Amino acid sequence: MLFMADIQQAEEQAEAAAGTAADKRAGRRTAKLTKQIRAFADSHGGSAEGQLAHLGRGRTRIALVGANGEWGNLVADSFDSAKDAAAAAGITLQDDFDGDLAAKVRTGPYEWSRMAGIQVGGPSNG
Repeated sequence: MLFMADIQQAEEQAEAAAGTAADKRAGRRTAKLTKQIRAFADSHGGSAEGQLAHLGRGRTRIALVGANGEWGNLVADSFDSAKDAAAAAGITLQDDFDGDLAAKVRTGPYEWSRMAGIQVGGPSNG
């Protein structure tokens, strides 16, 4: 015969195991983001800066700008994961994507043609 205390203990153990599995998945995702950020920095001048922006539904964009001016984005499942990955990768995070950080971005012909195409009725994004 199971007592209420036994049932409650079993429920608590199941919740702890589920939390541990979710924590492990989140840790693996953060480690993957860290690796991606380091790879970006290494391939774009050896260092990078970034800025975090909430996207909605708990997701966060990591905008990266390499030392050579190349830029890119990654998306994290949470703000904390993005912040932890950036810290582990050793990049400097800026509060805003304007001023000094925006001035470091180097755009090429592709970006300019896309911006001009959108403004003057060029090819659609679809």
